[in-house]
Amino acid sequence: MHMGDTGPAKSRLNTDRALALQRLADLQRDFDAVVASAVGGSAGSDDEHDPEGATLAFERQHIAALVTQTREHLAAVDAALRKIDSGVYEICDICGGPIGAERLAARPASLICIDCAAKRR
Repeated sequence: MHMGDTGPAKSRLNTDRALALQRLADLQRDFDAVVASAVGGSAGSDDEHDPEGATLAFERQHIAALVTQTREHLAAVDAALRKIDSGVYEICDICGGPIGAERLAARPASLICIDCAAKRR
């Protein structure tokens, strides 16, 4: 069930992939800076008893969450690119039905149709 030209989607996904990889590099640099600040800065290595420690711990957790989110998005982009290469880009991974051109236009890395996505919430 091939629904159309996937060239624009593949181009958009490749751009999205490059942006996600850049975001991961930026986040890693930010994380390293926070860790260096905690170790070498005024907070020392004792987050628990230093007034700045809670802020540094929060920053580390926040950046780690953004890294996880970005990696999950990158995995979805890579999966969508594999689906394009396999000729099954428009097919839902769960029900096997069509994902829908509108959904793919809005979210090119979508692996499932809107109905299956709604059931997961």
